[in-house]
Amino acid sequence: MSGKRRMKAGMLRKIEGSLFIAPWIIGFLAFMAYPLGYSFYMSFNNVRIVATGIKVEYQGLNHYKYILFENGYLLYNLLFPFLRQALLMLPVIVVFALLVAVMLNQNFRGRMLFRSIFFLPVIFTTGQVVQEFISQGKGDLGFLTRYNISDVITQNLNPVWASPIISIMESFVLVLWYSGVQILIFLAGRQTISNSVYEAARIDGASPWDTFWKITLPGMMPFVLLNLIYTTVDLFTFPTNPILMQMTMSNSGLSSAIAWIYFGIIFIFLGTVFWLFSRITRTSRA
Repeated sequence: MSGKRRMKAGMLRKIEGSLFIAPWIIGFLAFMAYPLGYSFYMSFNNVRIVATGIKVEYQGLNHYKYILFENGYLLYNLLFPFLRQALLMLPVIVVFALLVAVMLNQNFRGRMLFRSIFFLPVIFTTGQVVQEFISQGKGDLGFLTRYNISDVITQNLNPVWASPIISIMESFVLVLWYSGVQILIFLAGRQTISNSVYEAARIDGASPWDTFWKITLPGMMPFVLLNLIYTTVDLFTFPTNPILMQMTMSNSGLSSAIAWIYFGIIFIFLGTVFWLFSRITRTSRA
């Protein structure tokens, strides 16, 4: 009898899970599957809009060869520096969001106001707003110019890494504005850790520093991975992304090929993040 009940409970969980994911599947099939498939089809063709309609000329892999081998300016001179910048921005945003979430989880007066303040940029900072701030030179740290820190970085680091580091520091405030959702995720994750664990640790004489490294951080690791994934995807739509700036070209087939190459790069980047995260967590457990 107990076996049948277990099977029934397992079936109910599967049905509940299917019902929760059903709206996404229906929305994907209805609104995204065809555009994705059509863009993949266009990447093998020259697509032009003419007076009589859409003209399609089959090109095979010519677009991919052109982007990867014949004209590598977009990938190697523009995209790769942006990827190095994103690689540096990723830990900055996640670590900042984690520390702010831990502080905002404390019981103090006005914490709801501070939570709202940290989330407000998510609502107001659209891509155009951020681009306007960057073009006006806003969002940087004032002491960089005052103490010529950019010159120090340029003189002491390889230009390959000096340029993205300086770029991040010149828009550091804007980078931190991208941490609102991550802060909320970490706040929700912090609520999953029972306060009784912290009370037991305090009774045993553990300091706040010890409880952070032995209780808070291990308990938040699943949410760290979630925020790494979310931040990676979010950064790849950053307004300064050179790929997004190239999507206005007249040849839709070439634009589609760029988009699918970009998708492959994002997939590899996410795979690298998963691999590094698994290695780090495995080492910490050992």
